[in-house]
Amino acid sequence: MIDDMPRKLPLHVIAEKNRHGKVVFYYRVDKGPRARLPAPTDPTFKACYQAAVSGTPIKKQSDDPRTLAWLIGRYMESADWKELSDGTRRQRSNIFHTMLKKKDGSPTNAAKTRFKDITDDSIRNGLEDRRHTPVQANNYLKAVVGLFKWAKKDNHVEINPAVDVERLKVKSAGFPAWDESDIRLFCSKWKIGTPQRLALEIAMHTGLRRSDLVNVGRQHLRGNELSIRTEKTGALITVELPQRVLDIIDATQSGDMHFLVTSFGKPFSSPGFGNWFGEAAREAGIEKNTHGVRKFAATTAANGGATAHELMSQFGWANSKQAEVYTKGADRARLGKKSSRIVSEQLGNILSPHQEPGAGIVPENKVKSTAKK
Repeated sequence: MIDDMPRKLPLHVIAEKNRHGKVVFYYRVDKGPRARLPAPTDPTFKACYQAAVSGTPIKKQSDDPRTLAWLIGRYMESADWKELSDGTRRQRSNIFHTMLKKKDGSPTNAAKTRFKDITDDSIRNGLEDRRHTPVQANNYLKAVVGLFKWAKKDNHVEINPAVDVERLKVKSAGFPAWDESDIRLFCSKWKIGTPQRLALEIAMHTGLRRSDLVNVGRQHLRGNELSIRTEKTGALITVELPQRVLDIIDATQSGDMHFLVTSFGKPFSSPGFGNWFGEAAREAGIEKNTHGVRKFAATTAANGGATAHELMSQFGWANSKQAEVYTKGADRARLGKKSSRIVSEQLGNILSPHQEPGAGIVPENKVKSTAKK
């Protein structure tokens, strides 16, 4: 017997459990075709049942409030969506578009799926379909987690089916960090006074993401202190710029509100700046991007003894997990050298020169002569 089934169903209405364990209802006469019906408690049940009895096709609404497409549409109108950064909204919009539309513009099966029928297995299957690009697969999962987190808060679903789905393990350290040789190459190619050199100097000394580098300007400077609220996390960071960098800013043509501008004197977009700086790096013989400069800054700070909380303050991280990626590496190097010195000291004691064989031993005849006395 199926649980949760009404005690008495209308004539020719049957109830079954689907593969997700959910009770679904159909209209079927003898062994004839089945017509899917909403639950008897649904306000539309009566009309759908009567249409099935009369053989009249049930017209589907183009904007069915039970579909995944409808849910995503409402999410993208919500306050939660507006609170996301521009970059995150752009990324998730692309993910949702791929989920809902085929290449020819027609809706996918997922778009027409009842969102209440989506389970953790459905989401795992979506993750597996994207396994060949694990980073993009994990971005898909983050988008779906955010969607259903909002849906639960807005009482569209009772549980978030994505919350227990595990991300794919990515065997990658991410964007490669710049090193000292890269910095020397870039500075050799781009002299002081060029916007490319200014971009590198500001990126190195502030550790800002490119979404903040395109916004930073003189309005953020007070003397040699630069304060800006980050685009991604909203964290307020404050750093000191050395006089050398302030002189480079003065020596470079830029806008008052934006240190870094295009050749037309206009502010960069974040993707546009990334492309422009990447091309400058390639011209200098470096196949790395802006984020690698941020990693170089964090590594340099950690190697210089900056604590996790100091790194959090400069780089705008909300918790210490990211900061510890850098401090642990620096601490391991310092502690490793310290430990090796301890080992060397102990080995020095063990292997230090000893007395020659027999040294300190009193000859037997001397012992006897002393005893006679």
